[in-house]
Amino acid sequence: MLLKPPFEGAHIFPKTKRRQWYYKKRFIIPISLLMAIIIAAAIVGSVLGTRSRTIHQVDYTKVKQSIAALMEDKDYVDGNYGPLFIRMGWLASGTYSQNDSTGGSNGGCIRFEPQSTWPVNNGLDIARDRLESVYRDYPGLTYADLYTLAAAVAVEKMGGPTIKWRQGRVDFKNGKDSPPSNRLPSASQNAQTIRNIFNRMGFDDREIVALIGAHSLGRCHKNRSNFEGPWTLTPTTFSNEFFRGLLEDTWEERNWQGPTQFEDVQTKSLLRLPSDIILIEDPQFKIYVIEYANNGSQFATDFANAFEKLLELGVEFSGTY
Repeated sequence: MLLKPPFEGAHIFPKTKRRQWYYKKRFIIPISLLMAIIIAAAIVGSVLGTRSRTIHQVDYTKVKQSIAALMEDKDYVDGNYGPLFIRMGWLASGTYSQNDSTGGSNGGCIRFEPQSTWPVNNGLDIARDRLESVYRDYPGLTYADLYTLAAAVAVEKMGGPTIKWRQGRVDFKNGKDSPPSNRLPSASQNAQTIRNIFNRMGFDDREIVALIGAHSLGRCHKNRSNFEGPWTLTPTTFSNEFFRGLLEDTWEERNWQGPTQFEDVQTKSLLRLPSDIILIEDPQFKIYVIEYANNGSQFATDFANAFEKLLELGVEFSGTY
């Protein structure tokens, strides 16, 4: 006696066809379920993809040690990558706008176009390449955390204050969420434009002057920024010499085939950008220049607080330090 195949009423199939029909029907639901799982996984993956490599526990003490070990290099043009690490952390974070809560270091977009190719970011590929081995050595570490932590480590290792830092930045998969390119300060801006840019990030005059005090470290390179020279005689040592030099030295416009910059009359070896000179031309900014020139400890304290704030702009943290 022939049996009725499931759900087919009175239709009668030969034995062989009946078996083929049964297995075909049997796997319709599992295959559909599998496809649903695949689609759901793809959707979840696209969301979690912004988190890059966060499933592993990271020993950030060891990460700091690895960063510090990469700073000094006699074969590098400046002998120390620290100032470049600070510059990258600064520029990655300084795109934030409290007006619409976009920008900042979260996402690590500074490694992608278009942000990586902005003229103001020229030369930062050197810092990213230098830190790549650290990223590879610590699964779970995000680029966004790495770039800001490197800046904090560099300040401390070059004699500056300890910068409080915490992890929690995620990595985006591409640069489509990069902020507008006109958000970062430039060397030729006037006092009001400088204020507007920093106020957009949430900084007041004291914090503005303290953050520009990062020019106590590093130097300009003509092949990166078109400007040339160090701000102080000790460009890898954190100090208040940037402010002391502004007040104590005489500055004149440099006569050279390049953009407007200023040099000290005495040695003609030190640099000040037009935006640096603004700090002593603007009465409100100058108040803090004088304070920091006379009190290096106060500068270190204010810089640490402002730089910590800068590195956290636009980041939603789930925990404390």
